[in-house]
Amino acid sequence: MKAQTFSLTGAKQDEVELPPVFKTPFREDLIHRAFVNLDSHHYQRQGRHPTAGMDVVAMSNDPPTGHGQARVARIRGGGSRRGQGAGVAMVRGGRQAHPPIVAKVIYKKLNKKENKLALCSAIAATASKETVASRGHVVDKIASFPIIVSDDIEKISKAKEIYKVFDALNLSEDIKRLEKRKARSGRSVIRGRKTKIGKSILVVAKDPKSLSMACGAFAGVDVRAASDLSVLDLAPGSQPIRLTVYTKAALNELANIKSPHLNLIEALQ
Repeated sequence: MKAQTFSLTGAKQDEVELPPVFKTPFREDLIHRAFVNLDSHHYQRQGRHPTAGMDVVAMSNDPPTGHGQARVARIRGGGSRRGQGAGVAMVRGGRQAHPPIVAKVIYKKLNKKENKLALCSAIAATASKETVASRGHVVDKIASFPIIVSDDIEKISKAKEIYKVFDALNLSEDIKRLEKRKARSGRSVIRGRKTKIGKSILVVAKDPKSLSMACGAFAGVDVRAASDLSVLDLAPGSQPIRLTVYTKAALNELANIKSPHLNLIEALQ
């Protein structure tokens, strides 16, 4: 498989041979499983104070029967809560019956071969215009997939220069798409989450240090090193697949991916 490469001005350059990873079949179900697995690894463990809901002077009647009331522990002494049920799991303001503990295992696991196959499948799906468009990206003016640009893009460190490159590659329309998102309402506004930033372009480079500075000014645009590429980057929210731009050097890094299914594909050809 060969793909067209472009310069920073959008002009066509030579064609390059795509790495074997782009021959991987599209497995949306496996991409979803890998995303759920990897996304659970950053969850924060939850726990409760050992005496939460029980820091009250409450006890049941002794003997518990013969008083014409339930055998639930009640607040003793004076105060506004006198006589109210407290300290047990079934009353208002009481403890939880089975509170979460920090020792609970909250991350999920996935087989290494499945994880690698999901990553390869997500990378290969970036070569499909229909799959990228199904996620909502604006790709009408883009004719060639995957999008491969010259390595000179990795030297850019200014936002106005990288925007000219995006405009020349007909990618700026997808960045503007996020400006039309409506503000959220309801509980999210009260909690300080009025705006929700979507995902736009993903630039995969070999050395993304300078490029990350340039793309940081644009909402939804991310830069990742080819060696650190993950399903979390390629399929945000487990919805494949993101509009991705590769550099030539990044393709050489992707060629180093080793997986049993790639050996099988090469053997069948």
